[in-house]
Amino acid sequence: MSGRRLIIAIDGPAGAGKSTVAKHLAAHFGLLNLETGAMYRAFALKALGRRLDPGDAASLERLAASTEIVLEPGPAGNRVLLDGADVTERIRDAEVTQAASRVSVHPAIRAWMVDLQREMGKAGGVVMEGRDIGTVVFPDADLKFFLDASPEARSQRRYEQATGPVEIAAASEGISAVSKELRERDDRDRNRKDSPLRPALDAVIIDSTALTLDEVLGRIESIVKERLATEPLVRE
Repeated sequence: MSGRRLIIAIDGPAGAGKSTVAKHLAAHFGLLNLETGAMYRAFALKALGRRLDPGDAASLERLAASTEIVLEPGPAGNRVLLDGADVTERIRDAEVTQAASRVSVHPAIRAWMVDLQREMGKAGGVVMEGRDIGTVVFPDADLKFFLDASPEARSQRRYEQATGPVEIAAASEGISAVSKELRERDDRDRNRKDSPLRPALDAVIIDSTALTLDEVLGRIESIVKERLATEPLVRE
């Protein structure tokens, strides 16, 4: 694609660290971080506000036709605008995250989102994270990574994000609930008919179960730097 800048695709299940890695790479290499998960959560927030059933595909498709989602980059990360309103904080609620997983299974909603994501990233200079970036949204991405970790490790990380390490000591029941929710989401993501979660054939697979965040970032950074050393950031 002549003149297009670098596109990096990061896929993987919930809790694998995609958002953290994408945010770091965007800042480190001067790329735009396109958070596909945030886009689905913004739409889910609107659906919940309209009291729509996340399983009602027809109603959701009608809602999508009148929905505008914009990611606005800033020094502290993206602002998420839903129909012009800043919903950056509201989309992090557990209820919204759960609803996002449910609305994302509908082929019409995924097709709509893919069109939005391709439009946002068509000029390149982006890092995109999600469930199907390297397989569906940008199958010709310059670099593809698939981040994974054991369900236990991902559940622990999700719980710590929600509660903070001080509260971990007496957390067995809370972690069990997070683990159950994560496994249910994994099942939906991996077994949906439309673009199921799976690594692209040419993706670099990184299992972070026994790795620190710095180790994961170091591996990915070295691969990106190697690519940039052999190919300019902007293709002529």
